[in-house]
Amino acid sequence: MKKRILLLSTLLLLVLVTAGCATIDNPNYITAESTGFWSKYIVYPLSWLMTTVAHTFGNSYGLSIIIVTILIRLAILPLMIKQTKNSKAMQAIQPEIQKLKEKYSSKDAKTQQQLQQETMQLFQKHNVNPLAGCFPLLIQMPILIGFYQAIIRTEGISKAGDFLWFDLGAPDPYYILPIVAGLTTFLQQKIMMSGMEGANPQMTMMLYLMPAMILIFAINFPAALALYWVVGNIFMIIQTYFIKPPVMQNVKAKEGAGGAKK
Repeated sequence: MKKRILLLSTLLLLVLVTAGCATIDNPNYITAESTGFWSKYIVYPLSWLMTTVAHTFGNSYGLSIIIVTILIRLAILPLMIKQTKNSKAMQAIQPEIQKLKEKYSSKDAKTQQQLQQETMQLFQKHNVNPLAGCFPLLIQMPILIGFYQAIIRTEGISKAGDFLWFDLGAPDPYYILPIVAGLTTFLQQKIMMSGMEGANPQMTMMLYLMPAMILIFAINFPAALALYWVVGNIFMIIQTYFIKPPVMQNVKAKEGAGGAKK
């Protein structure tokens, strides 16, 4: 789980730097005539969906971004639930895995092979697939990255004008959205990491680096992107709260168990 969060955070940073910086200065607006697999089959359908929803709601692209963001998050929710369940199962058998590592601590090839065999038997016994948590991530990322680029490359959004207090095609002049985007990113990661004992320095660094990067990008990028980040983060916070209850509930449970023993 720790490695997966670190991998996801690093991947998101790369997406922000490469995809964002490559398209802000030269949007290369998406159209039905756009060529290339990525543009034609990933970005354009998402752009078309946003445009269609916007036209349905009085040409409001701001409302469209909110609705489509929620729809996409709901669509990938089953994958997130599956990923979380597998992560919980992996955490549950960590004590047994640690015992195997202590039992086969020698680094020679024969001992390590025995360790791998018994570890695989342990996975089979508990019906846990160590790779299952990666598959949902691989499916989710193209959709989320595609939506991210669709927002940048949809011409209607850049010319949509005002939504609430900001212009979708320009940075938020009052920095409200960037600040909320940074805060919700931090809170989302904090909840995801709750209950993980002894988080390594890399994870702690990402906990603070990701919100800072989101804040900086949101200040300089069109407000449409900041709106997307805020809505997505709020959805993820609510989703994570119900799928993986925050650490305080776990602490209370432990305290209750401790009191019962006394």
